[in-house]
Amino acid sequence: MKLGFVVGYSGAKMGGPIAQMKDADKVGFDHHGLPIGKVQEAERIGYDSVWTAEAWGSDAVTPLAWLGAHTSKIRLGTGIMQIPGRSPANTAMTAMTLDALSGGRFILGLGTSGPQVVEGWHGQPFDKPLTWVREYVQIVRKIFERKEALVHHGEKYRIPYDGPGSTGQGKPLKSILHGNPDIPIYVGALGEKAQEQAGELCDGLLLTTFNPDNPTFVEENLRRGFEKSTRHKGFDTFDIAVTVMVVIDDDLERARIPMKQQLGFYIGGMGSRQKNFYKDFLSRSGFEAECEKIQKLWFEGDRQGAIMAVTDEMIDAVYLVGSKDRIRDRFQRWKESNIGTFIVGSMDMDVIRFMAEINS
Repeated sequence: MKLGFVVGYSGAKMGGPIAQMKDADKVGFDHHGLPIGKVQEAERIGYDSVWTAEAWGSDAVTPLAWLGAHTSKIRLGTGIMQIPGRSPANTAMTAMTLDALSGGRFILGLGTSGPQVVEGWHGQPFDKPLTWVREYVQIVRKIFERKEALVHHGEKYRIPYDGPGSTGQGKPLKSILHGNPDIPIYVGALGEKAQEQAGELCDGLLLTTFNPDNPTFVEENLRRGFEKSTRHKGFDTFDIAVTVMVVIDDDLERARIPMKQQLGFYIGGMGSRQKNFYKDFLSRSGFEAECEKIQKLWFEGDRQGAIMAVTDEMIDAVYLVGSKDRIRDRFQRWKESNIGTFIVGSMDMDVIRFMAEINS
């Protein structure tokens, strides 16, 4: 199993939250707020990848380029670049450029994000997300491969554009840059059909939660996609990359509290009663009754009750918390699964070093 390291989102300004840290926790950050020293240390001890993210603040690519300039081996992944924020061609140009500048280290992680961000930030309708992702990935891959000039006639994209307002002067183009045709494409997907599509079209699946004790439904979704793919696909060639929060603390109850807050928010507040991808995913992971209770309490206005309704079993299923001995024992579940990349969700250097130690 390969290890990844997640940098995450910016605060109110790049480095904003860093100023509030204790001095001991600031080690490894430069004056811009990027954890350059920590990423360099992760690279030194054998981490395979570092991942950035974007919401509605800093973008995922610019910090990754900065980190790439200060490292030499660690792979550089976006988890995720938001599909509604960029045309497929712009994303392909960005990916090829960063891949070339980094010596072939780029991993293109994509996702639609949710309707709150798509409509509330990017100003686009959140409709037909499966079609959107399919066409987007197909176009990006065509640009990478350069087999022919780009032509695409779909529901979401028509290239060259020939719709209302067209001048009629557009013509098929081929990338000037002869980039790597095999830049890996991952997609963030929690839904059944979205995961099947990931298995068919992509090189990897990005997940924010996963239960290694109950992986069957994810694996079945991917297998259906593998069967549809025109490329050789299997768990030996496809990467499931999961971000897992890790907290080392001999006080197990204390370690679980922030994890319960996070899961309670994901299940209760990330979406509507009708559609919440996190709730649906965790329900299928073996916690249907618990998820129903958490969401009910959240929408009744009892957010603290919803958080406290997150059970210890749920925390232990999808996170690693507790003493070092406990984490070492429970990490074996992950190592024995089909997970290819374990993305450590922690900025604590003790955690980062310990995970490298027990993964060796």
